Amino acid sequence: MASDAPGPNATSAAAVADAYEVCERITAEQARNFYWGIRLLPARKRAALSAVYANARRVDDIGDGELPVPQKLEQLAQARVEMLNPGNYPSDPRLLALDDAARRLPIPLDALGELVDGCEQDVLGHSYPEFDDLVGYCRLVAGSIGRLSLGVFNPRPGADPGRAAVLADSLGVALQLTNILRDIREDLLMGRVYLPEQDLKSFGIAELTLLPDGSLDPQHGRLAELVRFEAARAWGWYDEGLALLPLLDRRSAACCAAMAKIYQELLVRIAREPTLVFNQRTSLPGKVKLAVSARSVIKGRHA
Repeated sequence: MASDAPGPNATSAAAVADAYEVCERITAEQARNFYWGIRLLPARKRAALSAVYANARRVDDIGDGELPVPQKLEQLAQARVEMLNPGNYPSDPRLLALDDAARRLPIPLDALGELVDGCEQDVLGHSYPEFDDLVGYCRLVAGSIGRLSLGVFNPRPGADPGRAAVLADSLGVALQLTNILRDIREDLLMGRVYLPEQDLKSFGIAELTLLPDGSLDPQHGRLAELVRFEAARAWGWYDEGLALLPLLDRRSAACCAAMAKIYQELLVRIAREPTLVFNQRTSLPGKVKLAVSARSVIKGRHA
């Protein structure tokens, strides 16, 4: 159970503060969409969620790096051991901050192990025959982050924690499906295809390919239709996952809403014009993200 009591490897408050500063800097620099929501949290929760993100980022960096597969798997195995026992590694600022956060808040560290499971699938080049297989992957790499974030948010008194965890998981799936649609071309360049094989076949697409100019082959409009189809599926997961918001306190709900609404706006643009993702990674202007964050705060004040 989380507590404020120091652990057996108690570290100075200054070292812990410095560790959190490292994590917040990593988050601000590399979590381009998430940080718009994270910054709405109170300082201690913001620091804790930054610690979670910084450790998750480390896993992603290993999976997306240039090392040979055996070395990636070795590093992922080591990361798993360290993140599940962060108090044993006080010299690593990410792990030090994570350990402190997990002592104060009910953060389910085992979910970081699920994140590693999903990253291992990436490294090993898994494919996804059916949509349910893809959902399973999304639960590992993003549902896990939803549940870790819920540990920081901590549902309102009286809220059903089991239901909250299910909804946080669903919201994570929605965000990951949006990521997959945004990054189809980028993932293909890395040798990864997340779109379910059954769906590709249903839309008459034998395989995803690139044109000589490096853009995705539109397959005579069939790829755009498939993207719209998958976007509609993602909306269903948002509809379920956003039911989490009433279970959270005002500022946690604002944080969660800002992150989700930014991704929803991205999904709207992709569904409206799927060819946006054929040439480059699609993103939202900063002013749009700011407006979404501001609306989330205002709505939270009237909740």
